Amino acid sequence: MAERSTAAVDVADNSGDEPLTAKAEQPTADGVAQTRERDTAADEEAAENEKPMSRGASSPPELHSGHKLARRYRLEECVTRLDGFSSWRAVDEKLRRAVGVHLLPADHPRARSVLAAARSSALLGDPRFVQVLDAVEENDLVYVVHEWLPDATELTAVLAAGPLEAHDAYQLVSQISQAMAAAHREGLAHLRLTPSAVLRTSSGQYRIRGLAVNAALRGISSDTPQRTDTEAIGALLYASLTQRWPYEDDAYGLSGLPKDIGLIAPDQVRAGVHRGLSELAMRALVNDGATASRQDPPCTTPEELVKAIGEMPRIRPPEPVFTAPPEYQRTTYQQGSYGRPAAHPGVTQPVAAPPPPLQSRTGKALKWAVSALLIAALGLGSWQLADALMNREKSGDANETQTTRGDDKDRPKPKKPVSIKGAQEYVLEGYPQDPEDVDNTYDKDPASLWRTKTFKDGPRLAPFKPGVGIVYDLGSKQDVSAASIALEYGGPHTTVSLYAADSLSPSTPIDSMKKIGTTTTSDTTAKIVAKKPVKSQYVLLWMTAVPYSGVHGYNRAGFKQAITDVKFKG
Repeated sequence: MAERSTAAVDVADNSGDEPLTAKAEQPTADGVAQTRERDTAADEEAAENEKPMSRGASSPPELHSGHKLARRYRLEECVTRLDGFSSWRAVDEKLRRAVGVHLLPADHPRARSVLAAARSSALLGDPRFVQVLDAVEENDLVYVVHEWLPDATELTAVLAAGPLEAHDAYQLVSQISQAMAAAHREGLAHLRLTPSAVLRTSSGQYRIRGLAVNAALRGISSDTPQRTDTEAIGALLYASLTQRWPYEDDAYGLSGLPKDIGLIAPDQVRAGVHRGLSELAMRALVNDGATASRQDPPCTTPEELVKAIGEMPRIRPPEPVFTAPPEYQRTTYQQGSYGRPAAHPGVTQPVAAPPPPLQSRTGKALKWAVSALLIAALGLGSWQLADALMNREKSGDANETQTTRGDDKDRPKPKKPVSIKGAQEYVLEGYPQDPEDVDNTYDKDPASLWRTKTFKDGPRLAPFKPGVGIVYDLGSKQDVSAASIALEYGGPHTTVSLYAADSLSPSTPIDSMKKIGTTTTSDTTAKIVAKKPVKSQYVLLWMTAVPYSGVHGYNRAGFKQAITDVKFKG
């Protein structure tokens, strides 16, 4: 896709925002002029103290904590006030959740571009980006409402504690590159991809805020948006490996490189840096020349960066460190004194002497007599026991033979697995859920899955959506009497039903299909058993209720479900 200039937008920072930036031409180590952003304290002071707004911008709207927008969004705390706009932490009183809000006057020179950028970003709907929830012009104000992630941490704060391990840095550059490649395929750029624009969730996933909005708020544009974002990803990787910003100026709480040495590879800045990641950062940063150590081609688009990452050996997480268990302690029970009173220190316990043996002739005769009686009793008992067992065995064999001959036809046959030959998502209304991953539900890999969208209300999907499901092709007509469905999320509650369908794209409504069975579960496994086997080549798995689950990977909190494995039996 040809590159086109795109205005980018940001969603307000949870802990503040960066000042207005200026573009400057600066030579690299190879003498290549690169356009980059230079954030300085002077810029911030000048922007905040500016009385007549530059570019003819209107003054920021006079708003305060407690002010409500659209009788719904209550402003709580101003986190940024800059260049004619302000950013707030707010509360959506209708859904009772925290949100972020950007505000600027409707006559602000960038108001139109902010609205357009916010609406374009909202249409993308990619969960790897902080989602734009609303973009409105109302009462001489333009405001953009976006997600607020209280459990996420800015990359700025993460790097303040130290550089990332190789596996974490690999995950960062992989996830950010893939997300930005997807955005550019839809014609969207970021143009202000800084450490404060990247959030790490509690599950270790990275999410990007500010797609299309943050740059539009600041009037930033680029003739080569893909190259600009790729270089920004390279700078993020460089900073994560070295805890240094890859330019001479300090920025985002990180020290810049020493003066007059140019751009040097991360593994020359800090010992122990992964060689492959070091070279990858240089390929993204030095777009017009060779890398520091090899003649690999530069990466000028996020798509090229994704391809370069795919060609690298995968970096696995470090092995977990197990701590040694505490020293094994013997108990009084193991020492053979269970049930006895513990000895007091310094007190010698008396030892009980065994009774004296019978030494007289009478005693010897008595011992022999008792021994003889015991032997006789044991022999008689053993003979009687053996005889009884032999009679029982004969009787049992006869009964078993009679039962086998008479009841073989009435005994139910064991259920046999039914193989799945293909599958297709069934969309009754609205948009599909995850059509490309339907095969993951029967590939025998428990780590792969098919996932529903995240719904705001539940657990029942109706009336917003009648249900979601998948039609399975068994290859030919088979008896279907049971199904086992492995689910990703537990909790109340998931409702699943099976129907006999006429094709992969059923032509009859669900009410006209023959129901095989249904179940509701709060566990991560749903088992369905039919009263009688139903013969069909196509089986519809239909979910009408899904549980609530928190943030998981790239998926936000809400009502959702995922299927990892489906097995049918005949």
